[in-house]
Amino acid sequence: MNIKLSEYNPLDFLQNDSEVAAYLNDAYLDADPRVFLIALGHIAKAKGMSYVAEKSGLNRESLYKALSGNTQPRWDTVQRVMKSLDIHIQAVAHS
Repeated sequence: MNIKLSEYNPLDFLQNDSEVAAYLNDAYLDADPRVFLIALGHIAKAKGMSYVAEKSGLNRESLYKALSGNTQPRWDTVQRVMKSLDIHIQAVAHS
């Protein structure tokens, strides 16, 4: 019996922008920085990598590589991706 598996994208199960933001925040809090990059990649794929490439001015193939979790992209690359997705990070002091 052959079972066909497809790539898992958690964004297929998130209902709105608040849930997507919570997903990205949880990924950011993970001790492994690759988790955040992979989560950002999931969001970019859901929006459309061609769209993100056009809005960010980055090469589509480079985006796949940068958001795979297997490389350490430059911070300006991450910022450009987030800006293209209209994602903002805010620092909050813990009380």
